[in-house]
Amino acid sequence: METTTKKTDFRILSLHRRIEAQRDAILHHALYPKMQSLKEVRVFMEHHIYAVWDFMSLLKTLQRELTSVDTAWVPTEDRASRKLINEIVVAEESDVDLNGEPASHYELYLDAMRQVGAETRPIIRFVQTLQRGYKPKEILRFNIAEVDEDCLDFLKATHAIIKRGKLHEIAAAFTFGREDLIPDMFTALIKKLYKDNPEELSAFVYYLDRHIELDGDEHGPMAIQMMHHLCKEDDQKWLEAEEACVEALEARLKLWDAISGKLG
Repeated sequence: METTTKKTDFRILSLHRRIEAQRDAILHHALYPKMQSLKEVRVFMEHHIYAVWDFMSLLKTLQRELTSVDTAWVPTEDRASRKLINEIVVAEESDVDLNGEPASHYELYLDAMRQVGAETRPIIRFVQTLQRGYKPKEILRFNIAEVDEDCLDFLKATHAIIKRGKLHEIAAAFTFGREDLIPDMFTALIKKLYKDNPEELSAFVYYLDRHIELDGDEHGPMAIQMMHHLCKEDDQKWLEAEEACVEALEARLKLWDAISGKLG
């Protein structure tokens, strides 16, 4: 048992080393110091909202595969992963807003965009296109919803991981490709702007604080346990998991580069 634990720890350390360069580039990106006024915040949010929505695609895929969502319910094998995914779904879909009313994190973000004066019509049009029955692959291939090209590329990268249908890759992109990618420096800059613009930024500060609060609990260790369950001691699966993480992080880095370029 001790040998297995050490080997598993080595695999996680190896994965972290594999993605270190990409994570470091994101966490120290030139984008963050450019957030000096509400104008820059608006541009950032108009792009980042797609990552907020897109996170749910990974989460819902994991929920479908790791929990029982059929009418005839049966218990799934991995109890810990079931608990993890269901807890995150509740947190993401059924949190509360500034007034204590139920709201998903996507809706919290939309509220924050409206408050700061960011353009919400493109993301709303995108979601409405889905509500009309178009499949994600149709929207992404033909850009029916007229999504910004940089945001579209980001969505395509996530969809490609999901489309391959390898649960360990999806879980890896979810666990390591999306965690803690908003650095403390960014939050500090937003809160500095908030002091002069409380009526425009209170909802965004609340959103950021909720994420810090929710990320600081037991979900991290549970997500690692989920990776152990899905990959076990299969070298090929761990390698594919690493590559999926890199894929997800490079897509985020490309989006950050695009936003930074638009800020000048």
